[in-house]
Amino acid sequence: MPLSFLGDTLKNRIAAQTPLKKQLQASRIVECAKELLLEMFGKEQERNIAALFLKNRTLTISCANSAVAQEVRLRQQEIVNGVNAKIGKNEVDRIRYLL
Repeated sequence: MPLSFLGDTLKNRIAAQTPLKKQLQASRIVECAKELLLEMFGKEQERNIAALFLKNRTLTISCANSAVAQEVRLRQQEIVNGVNAKIGKNEVDRIRYLL
């Protein structure tokens, strides 16, 4: 059995394991959403808004109060389009808000 590079082996294992690949992709989407929210709402709102997780193409965002949730709701389509543009695919369809 020939030796192979660790990076190649991990890449092949991740490609073969669909659930792991989906989890990694969801994690990447949440990180992109966090970056986008920071860009859109600024440093002062960073503690009031947090992207939590992605499930069934729905991005869940935690909002500290109803005013912040309303602002996110008004910019929902802009957030969805921005996240999809950052990752290069249409992976997010809508946003769910948690207060």
